Amino acid sequence: MSDDEIREPDQLEGVPLPERRGYVVGHEAARASIMAALDAARLPSGIMLHGPRGIGKATLAFDIARQVFARTGDESPDHVAAQVAAGAYPNLRVLRKAPRETGKGFYTAIRVEEVRGLIEESRMTRGRAGFRIVIVDAIDDCNPSSANALLKILEEPPAETLFLLVSHRPGGLLPTIKSRCHAVALRPLGDDDVRRIVPEATDAAIELAAGIPRRAFEALAMGEDKGLNALQGWLRAPGSGAASVYLGVADVLAAEKDGTAYAFGRQMLLDWIAGEARNAAQSGARPRLASAGELWEKANALFADAEEYNLDARQTLISLFDAIRRHAQTHLLPAEAR
Repeated sequence: MSDDEIREPDQLEGVPLPERRGYVVGHEAARASIMAALDAARLPSGIMLHGPRGIGKATLAFDIARQVFARTGDESPDHVAAQVAAGAYPNLRVLRKAPRETGKGFYTAIRVEEVRGLIEESRMTRGRAGFRIVIVDAIDDCNPSSANALLKILEEPPAETLFLLVSHRPGGLLPTIKSRCHAVALRPLGDDDVRRIVPEATDAAIELAAGIPRRAFEALAMGEDKGLNALQGWLRAPGSGAASVYLGVADVLAAEKDGTAYAFGRQMLLDWIAGEARNAAQSGARPRLASAGELWEKANALFADAEEYNLDARQTLISLFDAIRRHAQTHLLPAEAR
Protein backbone atom coordinates (compact mmCIF):
# COMPACT_ATOMS: atom_id res chain seq x y z
CA MET A 1 0.00 0.00 0.00
CA SER A 2 1.55 3.27 -1.07
CA ASP A 3 1.57 6.37 1.14
CA ASP A 4 -0.91 8.22 -1.08
CA GLU A 5 -3.47 5.43 -0.57
CA ILE A 6 -3.41 5.68 3.22
CA ARG A 7 -6.40 7.75 4.23
CA GLU A 8 -7.28 6.25 7.61
CA PRO A 9 -5.10 5.73 10.69
CA ASP A 10 -6.49 2.21 11.21
CA GLN A 11 -6.50 1.19 7.56
CA LEU A 12 -5.90 -2.54 7.01
CA GLU A 13 -3.24 -3.64 4.55
CA GLY A 14 -4.78 -4.94 1.33
CA VAL A 15 -8.38 -4.11 2.31
CA PRO A 16 -10.23 -1.62 0.06
CA LEU A 17 -11.27 1.66 1.64
CA PRO A 18 -15.02 2.14 2.24
CA GLU A 19 -15.26 4.71 -0.57
CA ARG A 20 -13.75 2.24 -3.03
CA ARG A 21 -16.19 -0.60 -2.43
CA GLY A 22 -18.70 -0.73 -5.25
CA TYR A 23 -21.52 -2.31 -3.25
CA VAL A 24 -22.73 -3.03 0.26
CA VAL A 25 -23.17 -6.54 1.64
CA GLY A 26 -25.98 -6.84 4.17
CA HIS A 27 -27.72 -3.97 6.01
CA GLU A 28 -30.53 -4.13 3.43
CA ALA A 29 -33.24 -2.80 5.76
CA ALA A 30 -31.17 0.21 6.85
CA ARG A 31 -30.27 1.08 3.28
CA ALA A 32 -33.84 0.63 2.04
CA SER A 33 -35.28 2.90 4.74
CA ILE A 34 -32.88 5.73 3.86
CA MET A 35 -33.50 5.39 0.13
CA ALA A 36 -37.26 5.40 0.76
CA ALA A 37 -36.90 8.66 2.67
CA LEU A 38 -34.93 10.13 -0.24
CA ASP A 39 -37.56 9.04 -2.77
CA ALA A 40 -40.30 10.57 -0.62
CA ALA A 41 -38.34 13.85 -0.22
CA ARG A 42 -38.20 13.20 3.53
CA LEU A 43 -34.45 12.72 3.89
CA PRO A 44 -33.29 14.13 7.26
CA SER A 45 -30.35 16.51 7.34
CA GLY A 46 -28.46 14.26 9.74
CA ILE A 47 -28.23 10.45 9.86
CA MET A 48 -26.15 8.58 12.44
CA LEU A 49 -25.06 5.08 11.44
CA HIS A 50 -23.99 3.29 14.60
CA GLY A 51 -22.84 -0.20 15.49
CA PRO A 52 -19.65 -2.15 16.25
CA ARG A 53 -16.39 -1.03 14.64
CA GLY A 54 -15.76 -2.81 11.36
CA ILE A 55 -19.38 -3.76 10.65
CA GLY A 56 -19.62 -1.71 7.45
CA LYS A 57 -20.99 1.66 8.61
CA ALA A 58 -18.61 3.76 6.51
CA THR A 59 -19.11 1.48 3.51
CA LEU A 60 -22.85 2.04 3.80
CA ALA A 61 -22.34 5.80 4.23
CA PHE A 62 -20.40 6.06 0.97
CA ASP A 63 -22.95 3.88 -0.81
CA ILE A 64 -25.74 6.20 0.37
CA ALA A 65 -23.69 9.18 -0.83
CA ARG A 66 -23.28 7.66 -4.31
CA GLN A 67 -27.00 6.94 -4.52
CA VAL A 68 -27.99 10.43 -3.38
CA PHE A 69 -25.59 12.10 -5.82
CA ALA A 70 -26.79 9.95 -8.72
CA ARG A 71 -30.46 10.62 -7.95
CA THR A 72 -30.24 14.35 -7.25
CA GLY A 73 -27.44 15.39 -9.59
CA ASP A 74 -26.93 15.36 -13.34
CA GLU A 75 -24.08 12.84 -13.75
CA SER A 76 -24.09 9.11 -14.41
CA PRO A 77 -23.78 6.70 -11.45
CA ASP A 78 -20.50 5.33 -12.85
CA HIS A 79 -18.96 8.80 -13.08
CA VAL A 80 -20.13 9.65 -9.56
CA ALA A 81 -18.73 6.39 -8.18
CA ALA A 82 -15.34 6.92 -9.83
CA GLN A 83 -15.01 10.43 -8.39
CA VAL A 84 -16.14 9.34 -4.91
CA ALA A 85 -13.58 6.51 -4.94
CA ALA A 86 -10.84 8.97 -5.89
CA GLY A 87 -11.89 11.44 -3.20
CA ALA A 88 -12.59 14.00 -5.90
CA TYR A 89 -16.37 14.49 -5.98
CA PRO A 90 -16.95 18.23 -5.41
CA ASN A 91 -20.15 17.83 -3.35
CA LEU A 92 -18.63 15.32 -0.93
CA ARG A 93 -16.58 16.22 2.13
CA VAL A 94 -15.11 13.51 4.38
CA LEU A 95 -14.01 14.33 7.91
CA ARG A 96 -11.46 11.91 9.37
CA LYS A 97 -8.40 12.21 11.54
CA ALA A 98 -6.01 14.19 9.37
CA PRO A 99 -2.43 13.15 8.54
CA ARG A 100 0.22 15.15 10.37
CA GLU A 101 2.11 17.76 8.39
CA THR A 102 5.33 15.82 9.03
CA GLY A 103 3.93 12.96 6.98
CA LYS A 104 4.27 10.56 9.91
CA GLY A 105 1.04 9.30 11.40
CA PHE A 106 -2.28 10.99 12.04
CA TYR A 107 -3.65 13.43 14.57
CA THR A 108 -5.37 11.81 17.53
CA ALA A 109 -8.70 13.58 16.89
CA ILE A 110 -10.73 15.41 14.27
CA ARG A 111 -9.67 18.98 15.00
CA VAL A 112 -11.85 22.05 15.38
CA GLU A 113 -10.12 23.89 12.53
CA GLU A 114 -11.20 21.13 10.13
CA VAL A 115 -14.83 21.52 11.22
CA ARG A 116 -14.59 25.29 10.89
CA GLY A 117 -13.23 24.84 7.37
CA LEU A 118 -16.25 22.67 6.63
CA ILE A 119 -18.58 25.39 7.87
CA GLU A 120 -16.90 27.93 5.61
CA GLU A 121 -17.20 25.61 2.62
CA SER A 122 -20.90 25.10 3.32
CA ARG A 123 -21.46 28.80 2.67
CA MET A 124 -19.97 28.57 -0.80
CA THR A 125 -21.64 27.54 -4.04
CA ARG A 126 -21.58 23.77 -4.44
CA GLY A 127 -19.47 22.25 -7.18
CA ARG A 128 -22.20 20.08 -8.74
CA ALA A 129 -25.96 20.02 -9.05
CA GLY A 130 -27.78 18.08 -6.36
CA PHE A 131 -27.13 17.42 -2.69
CA ARG A 132 -23.98 18.16 -0.75
CA ILE A 133 -22.92 15.40 1.68
CA VAL A 134 -20.58 15.35 4.67
CA ILE A 135 -19.38 11.98 6.00
CA VAL A 136 -17.83 12.09 9.48
CA ASP A 137 -15.84 8.88 9.97
CA ALA A 138 -16.03 8.65 12.87
CA ILE A 139 -17.88 11.22 14.97
CA ASP A 140 -16.36 9.49 18.02
CA ASP A 141 -12.99 10.93 16.94
CA CYS A 142 -14.09 14.53 17.49
CA ASN A 143 -12.65 16.28 20.54
CA PRO A 144 -14.97 18.51 22.63
CA SER A 145 -14.15 21.62 20.58
CA SER A 146 -14.72 20.01 17.20
CA ALA A 147 -17.88 18.26 18.43
CA ASN A 148 -19.35 21.57 19.57
CA ALA A 149 -18.39 23.24 16.28
CA LEU A 150 -20.04 20.41 14.36
CA LEU A 151 -23.16 20.75 16.50
CA LYS A 152 -23.60 24.34 15.30
CA ILE A 153 -23.87 23.33 11.66
CA LEU A 154 -26.10 20.36 12.53
CA GLU A 155 -28.46 22.77 14.29
CA GLU A 156 -28.64 25.04 11.24
CA PRO A 157 -27.78 22.81 8.26
CA PRO A 158 -27.47 24.36 4.80
CA ALA A 159 -30.19 23.52 2.29
CA GLU A 160 -29.89 20.19 0.47
CA THR A 161 -27.03 19.05 2.70
CA LEU A 162 -26.88 15.61 4.29
CA PHE A 163 -24.62 14.74 7.24
CA LEU A 164 -23.77 11.04 7.59
CA LEU A 165 -22.19 10.43 10.98
CA VAL A 166 -20.46 7.12 11.64
CA SER A 167 -20.33 6.14 15.32
CA HIS A 168 -18.83 3.12 17.06
CA ARG A 169 -19.85 4.35 20.53
CA PRO A 170 -22.96 6.57 20.35
CA GLY A 171 -23.39 6.45 24.12
CA GLY A 172 -20.33 8.69 24.53
CA LEU A 173 -21.54 11.44 22.18
CA LEU A 174 -23.12 14.76 23.07
CA PRO A 175 -26.87 14.24 23.56
CA THR A 176 -27.46 17.37 21.50
CA ILE A 177 -25.63 15.85 18.53
CA LYS A 178 -27.63 12.64 18.79
CA SER A 179 -30.88 14.58 19.01
CA ARG A 180 -30.10 16.29 15.68
CA CYS A 181 -29.71 13.00 13.82
CA HIS A 182 -31.91 10.13 12.72
CA ALA A 183 -30.25 7.07 14.29
CA VAL A 184 -29.82 3.89 12.23
CA ALA A 185 -28.43 0.88 14.11
CA LEU A 186 -26.41 -1.67 12.17
CA ARG A 187 -26.17 -5.21 13.51
CA PRO A 188 -23.59 -7.96 12.91
CA LEU A 189 -23.90 -9.78 9.59
CA GLY A 190 -24.60 -13.44 9.03
CA ASP A 191 -21.64 -15.73 8.38
CA ASP A 192 -22.56 -16.07 4.69
CA ASP A 193 -22.43 -12.30 4.23
CA VAL A 194 -19.06 -12.11 5.99
CA ARG A 195 -17.78 -14.78 3.59
CA ARG A 196 -18.94 -12.70 0.63
CA ILE A 197 -16.82 -9.81 1.92
CA VAL A 198 -13.85 -11.96 2.98
CA PRO A 199 -14.03 -14.99 0.66
CA GLU A 200 -10.58 -16.20 1.66
CA ALA A 201 -11.46 -16.36 5.36
CA THR A 202 -11.11 -19.69 7.14
CA ASP A 203 -13.89 -21.19 9.24
CA ALA A 204 -11.96 -20.16 12.36
CA ALA A 205 -11.68 -16.55 11.13
CA ILE A 206 -15.41 -16.45 10.34
CA GLU A 207 -16.24 -17.72 13.81
CA LEU A 208 -13.97 -15.19 15.50
CA ALA A 209 -15.43 -12.40 13.36
CA ALA A 210 -18.87 -12.89 14.94
CA GLY A 211 -20.55 -11.04 12.10
CA ILE A 212 -18.04 -8.18 11.85
CA PRO A 213 -16.12 -8.22 8.53
CA ARG A 214 -13.15 -6.19 9.76
CA ARG A 215 -12.49 -8.79 12.44
CA ALA A 216 -12.51 -11.53 9.81
CA PHE A 217 -9.74 -9.67 7.96
CA GLU A 218 -7.83 -9.23 11.23
CA ALA A 219 -8.29 -12.86 12.26
CA LEU A 220 -7.12 -14.04 8.86
CA ALA A 221 -4.00 -11.85 9.10
CA MET A 222 -3.20 -13.16 12.59
CA GLY A 223 -3.61 -16.82 11.73
CA GLU A 224 -4.64 -19.30 14.39
CA ASP A 225 -4.38 -17.93 17.91
CA LYS A 226 -4.99 -20.38 20.74
CA GLY A 227 -5.61 -17.61 23.25
CA LEU A 228 -8.44 -16.11 21.20
CA ASN A 229 -9.94 -19.52 20.47
CA ALA A 230 -9.91 -20.31 24.18
CA LEU A 231 -11.47 -16.92 25.01
CA GLN A 232 -14.20 -17.51 22.47
CA GLY A 233 -14.97 -20.89 24.01
CA TRP A 234 -15.05 -19.48 27.53
CA LEU A 235 -17.41 -16.64 26.56
CA ARG A 236 -19.99 -19.18 25.40
CA ALA A 237 -20.58 -20.13 29.05
CA PRO A 238 -18.58 -17.87 31.37
CA GLY A 239 -20.62 -18.81 34.42
CA SER A 240 -19.50 -22.43 34.41
CA GLY A 241 -16.15 -24.13 34.23
CA ALA A 242 -12.97 -23.75 36.22
CA ALA A 243 -11.22 -20.43 36.76
CA SER A 244 -8.05 -22.05 35.43
CA VAL A 245 -9.47 -21.70 31.90
CA TYR A 246 -9.58 -17.92 31.91
CA LEU A 247 -6.36 -17.69 33.88
CA GLY A 248 -4.71 -19.50 30.98
CA VAL A 249 -6.37 -17.15 28.49
CA ALA A 250 -5.05 -14.16 30.42
CA ASP A 251 -1.54 -15.60 30.38
CA VAL A 252 -1.55 -16.07 26.59
CA LEU A 253 -3.12 -12.74 25.63
CA ALA A 254 -1.14 -10.63 28.10
CA ALA A 255 2.15 -12.09 26.89
CA GLU A 256 1.95 -9.60 23.99
CA LYS A 257 0.11 -6.62 25.45
CA ASP A 258 0.84 -4.48 22.40
CA GLY A 259 0.04 -7.23 19.93
CA THR A 260 -2.98 -7.71 17.69
CA ALA A 261 -4.34 -10.67 19.65
CA TYR A 262 -4.60 -8.68 22.90
CA ALA A 263 -6.47 -5.86 21.15
CA PHE A 264 -8.69 -8.38 19.40
CA GLY A 265 -9.44 -10.15 22.69
CA ARG A 266 -10.23 -6.86 24.41
CA GLN A 267 -12.77 -6.05 21.69
CA MET A 268 -14.29 -9.53 21.99
CA LEU A 269 -14.85 -8.93 25.69
CA LEU A 270 -16.44 -5.52 25.13
CA ASP A 271 -18.65 -6.95 22.38
CA TRP A 272 -19.79 -9.76 24.68
CA ILE A 273 -20.74 -7.27 27.40
CA ALA A 274 -22.56 -5.03 24.91
CA GLY A 275 -24.47 -8.03 23.57
CA GLU A 276 -25.35 -9.13 27.08
CA ALA A 277 -26.71 -5.65 27.84
CA ARG A 278 -28.86 -5.77 24.70
CA ASN A 279 -30.18 -9.21 25.60
CA ALA A 280 -30.97 -8.08 29.14
CA ALA A 281 -32.82 -5.02 27.85
CA GLN A 282 -34.85 -7.11 25.41
CA SER A 283 -35.77 -9.62 28.12
CA GLY A 284 -36.90 -6.89 30.49
CA ALA A 285 -34.68 -8.25 33.28
CA ARG A 286 -33.79 -5.06 35.13
CA PRO A 287 -31.30 -6.54 37.65
CA ARG A 288 -29.48 -8.30 34.81
CA LEU A 289 -29.43 -5.08 32.76
CA ALA A 290 -28.12 -3.06 35.71
CA SER A 291 -25.39 -5.63 36.27
CA ALA A 292 -24.45 -5.58 32.58
CA GLY A 293 -24.25 -1.78 32.70
CA GLU A 294 -21.92 -1.92 35.69
CA LEU A 295 -19.86 -4.54 33.88
CA TRP A 296 -19.54 -2.25 30.84
CA GLU A 297 -18.34 0.66 32.97
CA LYS A 298 -15.89 -1.57 34.82
CA ALA A 299 -14.45 -3.01 31.61
CA ASN A 300 -13.86 0.40 30.04
CA ALA A 301 -12.37 1.76 33.27
CA LEU A 302 -10.03 -1.23 33.59
CA PHE A 303 -8.75 -0.96 30.04
CA ALA A 304 -8.40 2.83 30.24
CA ASP A 305 -6.44 2.65 33.50
CA ALA A 306 -4.23 -0.14 32.17
CA GLU A 307 -3.36 1.94 29.11
CA GLU A 308 -2.88 5.24 30.94
CA TYR A 309 -0.81 3.88 33.82
CA ASN A 310 0.83 0.95 32.01
CA LEU A 311 -0.70 -1.55 34.42
CA ASP A 312 -0.23 -5.30 34.27
CA ALA A 313 -2.31 -6.60 31.34
CA ARG A 314 -2.74 -10.06 32.86
CA GLN A 315 -4.23 -8.70 36.09
CA THR A 316 -6.49 -6.37 34.09
CA LEU A 317 -7.89 -9.31 32.15
CA ILE A 318 -8.29 -11.47 35.26
CA SER A 319 -10.20 -8.71 37.05
CA LEU A 320 -12.59 -8.43 34.12
CA PHE A 321 -12.93 -12.21 33.76
CA ASP A 322 -13.84 -12.44 37.45
CA ALA A 323 -16.50 -9.76 37.02
CA ILE A 324 -17.98 -11.43 33.93
CA ARG A 325 -18.05 -14.77 35.70
CA ARG A 326 -19.90 -13.31 38.72
CA HIS A 327 -22.43 -11.66 36.42
CA ALA A 328 -23.00 -14.88 34.49
CA GLN A 329 -23.36 -17.00 37.62
CA THR A 330 -25.87 -14.56 39.11
CA HIS A 331 -27.96 -13.78 36.03
CA LEU A 332 -27.40 -16.44 33.36
CA LEU A 333 -27.22 -19.76 35.18
CA PRO A 334 -30.36 -21.63 36.30
CA ALA A 335 -31.01 -21.20 40.05
CA GLU A 336 -30.11 -24.81 40.79
CA ALA A 337 -26.71 -24.42 39.08
CA ARG A 338 -25.60 -21.31 41.00
